[in-house]
Amino acid sequence: MTDSHALDSDTIVAIATPSGRGGICVIRLSGPAAKSIGEHITHRPLIPRTPVFTRFIDQNNIAIDEGIALYFVGPASFTGEDVIELHGHGGVVISDMLLEICLNAGARLARPGEFSERAFLNNKMDLTQAEGLADLIDAPTRRAARQASATLRGAFSAAVTDIAAQLIQLRVYIEAAIDFPEEEIDFLAEGKVAESLSALQNALRRLLVSARQGALMNRGAQIVITGVPNVGKSSLLNCLAKDNIAIVTNIPGTTRDVIRQTITVQGIAIEFSDTAGIRDARDEIEKEGIHRAHNELHRADIIIEVIDDTATNTTKVLTPSETPSICVHNKIDLSGRPAGTFDSELTQGNAVGVSATTGEGIAALEQLIVECLGLTDTGITSAFSARERHVVALQQTTELLEQAITQFNATGEGELLAEDLRVIHERLGSITGTFGADDLLGEIFASFCIGK
Repeated sequence: MTDSHALDSDTIVAIATPSGRGGICVIRLSGPAAKSIGEHITHRPLIPRTPVFTRFIDQNNIAIDEGIALYFVGPASFTGEDVIELHGHGGVVISDMLLEICLNAGARLARPGEFSERAFLNNKMDLTQAEGLADLIDAPTRRAARQASATLRGAFSAAVTDIAAQLIQLRVYIEAAIDFPEEEIDFLAEGKVAESLSALQNALRRLLVSARQGALMNRGAQIVITGVPNVGKSSLLNCLAKDNIAIVTNIPGTTRDVIRQTITVQGIAIEFSDTAGIRDARDEIEKEGIHRAHNELHRADIIIEVIDDTATNTTKVLTPSETPSICVHNKIDLSGRPAGTFDSELTQGNAVGVSATTGEGIAALEQLIVECLGLTDTGITSAFSARERHVVALQQTTELLEQAITQFNATGEGELLAEDLRVIHERLGSITGTFGADDLLGEIFASFCIGK
């Protein structure tokens, strides 16, 4: 990661619009020389927050395009620095020519995410807001976009900050009790500390649930379709996708490799994986397909096991016990079973009768999937997007607090509790960047697009 001195002194530039043919292209500059470079290219003074229609002049004093120049004076800009935006005509060649002019005038090419990184370093946003911006750009569905927008506006940060404020109050109280041991009242034993620790624990658990749901909406769910050959796994995928994604035949072992398709179900992006039928392999190719099918099961959020409802002897596939599963009884158009959910004799979990041929029961299956993910309109509690690193940090924070509570209940030592809470506070602060390390920042912003 570039040091802070380089971030302060360099003026960076990047194309902020997608590559290709379009109505306009936007070239963004940020840094101390942004204004001088902008005026050098336009050959005219630029007024803050005033669009100027102008020509763009290259180093040979030749006009290569015309468009709008915008000047934002720091700190009242996206990055907190002086920012220039040049809005020219869209197209790969003209975009590259404008970028080259800026580079020749003294700017350097921005690293991926460096504009957002500077916004973070200049206190224009915290880490979760910066990640919310990237998630908004990459949102797979409208619901995910709304949640990412809430994170960008600070909803997730506010929830973390509220818990951090509770932590600070508790730490101050405990430090005071430690510093004034001569007081007649034993502050640590009077019950307020235990009460505050319990409230903090409950708040962290609620936030962890919301973060898990937000992360799931952000990245999309992973669902693996499994079962023995010829039960209709590929037909079910085609029915859910409303397209002939997978080849369907009556020959057992038709599906050899994993076929993946992302489908939107009730506003949730879900990647369905159709796998080879599980049985004793007939050849090496099928053996490899079955091996891959078993590997897919361990990366799933939900496993859908398809069963032929017309079969007299049903064989179930051994699936990971820790992964939620749905038992789909297919071919009800032939067996006569009513469509929809029911109590299955074959499984203790969720079961639903469907016909991948007619589409009966598919709506009930989709509703059951959403319920198993905990993302129903009535059950969803997350008002913001999140990432896996947030979930991990909150999980670790929750576990550290539980350990601290156990130790305090056993020893009653305020000094040990104070140190535990300090560590917990630091771990929580890594979510918003309060205690973020340089390598963490570099990893986060490197995932951004160049112009952000």
